[in-house]
Amino acid sequence: MAKYDPERHHRRSVRFQGYDYTQNGAYFVTMCIHNRECLFGEIRDDGIMRLNECGEIVQDEWLRTEIIRREVELDVFLVMPNHFHAIVVIMGDVGTDKQDRAHSRAPLQTPSSATLYRPPKSLGSLIAGFKAAVTKGINVLRDTPGAPVWQRSYFDRIIRDEKSLNLARQYIENNPAKWADDRENPVNVN
Repeated sequence: MAKYDPERHHRRSVRFQGYDYTQNGAYFVTMCIHNRECLFGEIRDDGIMRLNECGEIVQDEWLRTEIIRREVELDVFLVMPNHFHAIVVIMGDVGTDKQDRAHSRAPLQTPSSATLYRPPKSLGSLIAGFKAAVTKGINVLRDTPGAPVWQRSYFDRIIRDEKSLNLARQYIENNPAKWADDRENPVNVN
């Protein structure tokens, strides 16, 4: 095994360079499944997404997000067969009583853990906590402890105005009808 070289072995972030993802605002996020597996259900010819048990875990956990993280407001979201789209609004601290939780969004870490690389109460911490909870639930359901569910990272777009918000909502709502041509559809992978 090659020795770690920080010049060669580093992840490139897809986040907007220099942007503070802890600040109040709306974000359009997309998370994809490991190996594009259609794990969450199916879209039939009628263009309607039908969730299976794994898809219900994703939906239920996303709905819990607003309950667990009171400074977060959910907008439109959609579970697709092998990915997930959502618009989430970070409203800042609203007097939460969850100071005992690391990041208030990510799983707890012990004091001996490696240095945190996601700022507390950031979009990245929210996504990390959500993905961890979904992965745990799905792996319990399938009896596959430690199996990956999600691809590494996620895609985001900062929503800066009402027009961008409406376009993102429209994209999410129309996504099932366009599944046959979707680049995430395994049928379309070369």
